[in-house]
This record gives sequence, C-alpha cells and structure tokens, in this order.
Amino acid sequence: MNDEHRQAAAAELQDLMLSNETVDQFLADLAGLSSRILGGSVEVQCGVTYRRQDLATTVACSSEKARTLDEIQYGFGDGPCLHAISTGRTVIVDDVRTDGRWPDYFAAVAGHRYFAMMGVPLVLDDQEGAVLNFYAAEPRTFTSTLQALAEGFALQAAKALQMVLRVSRQADTSSGLKAAMESRTTIDIAIGIIMGQNRCTQAEAYSVLTRASNAQNLKIREIAQRIVAGISAEPARTHFSD
Repeated sequence: MNDEHRQAAAAELQDLMLSNETVDQFLADLAGLSSRILGGSVEVQCGVTYRRQDLATTVACSSEKARTLDEIQYGFGDGPCLHAISTGRTVIVDDVRTDGRWPDYFAAVAGHRYFAMMGVPLVLDDQEGAVLNFYAAEPRTFTSTLQALAEGFALQAAKALQMVLRVSRQADTSSGLKAAMESRTTIDIAIGIIMGQNRCTQAEAYSVLTRASNAQNLKIREIAQRIVAGISAEPARTHFSD
C-alpha cells in the first residue's frame, strides 16, 4: 500500500468515524469501503466477521451474497476466513475448485459461482478479533498486489474499529456520561483521541474537554471539533493537566 493509497484510505476511514452514529453503521460502511478499495475491473464482495471468545458472526457485509458465503463457512466451523481470524494471517484461495484445504466448504459454495477468496485479519486484542472476508467470481483475483493493498488497509481499519468500539463501550458503561453522549458525535471521537493519546479513562478525557471549554469560553462541541480537525494535519496536542 503506497503513501497515496494509505492517505486516501485514512481519510475515508476518518470520514466513516465522524459520519456514523453507531458501531453497526460504521461496520456496514467499512464493508462497503473495503469492497470498493479492492474492487477494480473485477467485482469484489466483502463481509466483516467479528469474533469474541469462540463465537464468530458476520456483523456487516457489502452484499447478501457475502453474508451467505460467510454463514456457510460458519456452518462447517472452518474455512479461509475463520482460519485467518484464528491465526492472525492472511489466507488466499485462488480457486475453490482446485484448492484442497477445506473441501466440504468449497464444495458447498462452488454453486454460488464465487471462486476466489481472501481473509485478512483485523488485529484487535486477545479476547476478540475480526476479519475482512473478500469474495470474487474470477479465479486468482487476489494477487500479491491486492494482498498488500488489503493488508495495509486492514492495519488502518483495525485502529479505527478499536477506537469506535472503545468509545462505544465507555459510553455504555459510564452512567455519568452516557446521558451527555447518546450518539456517536464529534465529541465522542475527540474523547477517543484524548484517551488514546493520554492513556486515560473516558471520564478523565471528558474532564480535559470541560476544562478546555471553560478556559477558552467555548462550547465543548467546538473544542471537540478543533481536536478532530487537527488530526488530519497533525496530532491534536491535548495534555492531561490543570
């Protein structure tokens, strides 16, 4: 993934974080973006599998076909995408008709006329993981060039997903702040940025925004907008001090 592609992907991921109010909406748009980034002259479908402990499920997809192919794989308990999420390594299938690694699954999906597959893991933490599941009708679609592109994008997507999940969970578990942050807004993103930079709790990050708001006589939302806007040019300099 070259610098131009990396910057473009980072900008689109940032837009997804800012424009979506829920984790579900973010994931749905992530599946669509992943499909577009890899799709060129050949149509590529994408599903996003999320696994916590031993339970894996498709949480978003670019099409119902991708969801169907994912769910067939879950029924067999193994396959390229589940293997990718378990090992943390990309798995490529050039042609399900000639690949002998998961014969039962491949036999079941061959009738759907999607012959090439690629599973690219999103590294989250020890308790959970995710994977981008790519499907194409054309055999040998996923070349080494597309693999490098997908893996570079997955690194950025994993960081974005971690931030979205972190902010969502903090909002769900912190009763004192939940009423003030009922949706995924610019304030939520700014709090996530402060938490990541200062390794602090959500309550402490919210306190940083409050102090800055009082000191500069601006609304908290305006302070948050400045922090979020700053990450596109340079890291927002938020210091955990009185």
